[in-house]
Amino acid sequence: MLSCKLMYNTSRHTLKLLASLVWYSGAVVLFYKSSRLLLEAHSINPDNFCIWLAVLAGLIIGAIKAKYLFKRLCKKNLKRINALEQPKLWNFYRMRFFFFLLAMIILGSFISRLAHGSYATLLTMAIIEVSLATALLGSSNCFWKKQLKIHS
Repeated sequence: MLSCKLMYNTSRHTLKLLASLVWYSGAVVLFYKSSRLLLEAHSINPDNFCIWLAVLAGLIIGAIKAKYLFKRLCKKNLKRINALEQPKLWNFYRMRFFFFLLAMIILGSFISRLAHGSYATLLTMAIIEVSLATALLGSSNCFWKKQLKIHS
């Protein structure tokens, strides 16, 4: 019978796949949430061009975040995973990341609820969420660049 310690051992490759799954899941959820916010803003003011400006602003801000912040964070996490001597299943992110993620989910949900009915707040939240989703998606190639170097 396997000891409890051995049961949770895993490979660095598995940890990188789990990290990328969380990364992509965040992008998908944020794109979905932002589209809901934008649709609600459109229902309040269907003829306003500001919705398209909000999307454009979110994409531009997200691209900047991806290049200067999220890629660096992604690479740092991959380097940390590579340095693990005995990787465990939960080591794909540090524990503080999970607390930060939980806080961001709760705060984002709370603010999104407050935004209902307010055109300006809906657009502001949509910009924030589009920019985060774009940054996650735009920096996700770090996972695959590292994988290609290791396996080639």
